[in-house]
Amino acid sequence: MAYEDPIDITVDGSALRVAGGTSVAAALLAAGLSKFRRSVQGEARAPLCGMGICFECRVTIDGRAHVRSCMIPCVAGMDVQTDA
Repeated sequence: MAYEDPIDITVDGSALRVAGGTSVAAALLAAGLSKFRRSVQGEARAPLCGMGICFECRVTIDGRAHVRSCMIPCVAGMDVQTDA
């Protein structure tokens, strides 16, 4: 997969510049985020498998909750909310 020119997305209200086409999970990890959501017991969760099997990387993207961030490429203007 070829990555595109840098684009801007918003993560938890802060601007983040990433290569277009980068997975949301990879972009968040590269930005230093290690907690994407909380379990029902309150434990921090982050990507585990990186291929959509484990569902540990779920975030809210453009208002849509429980999206597997490892499966979604970043696009310009995307709004990502973590729950950590």
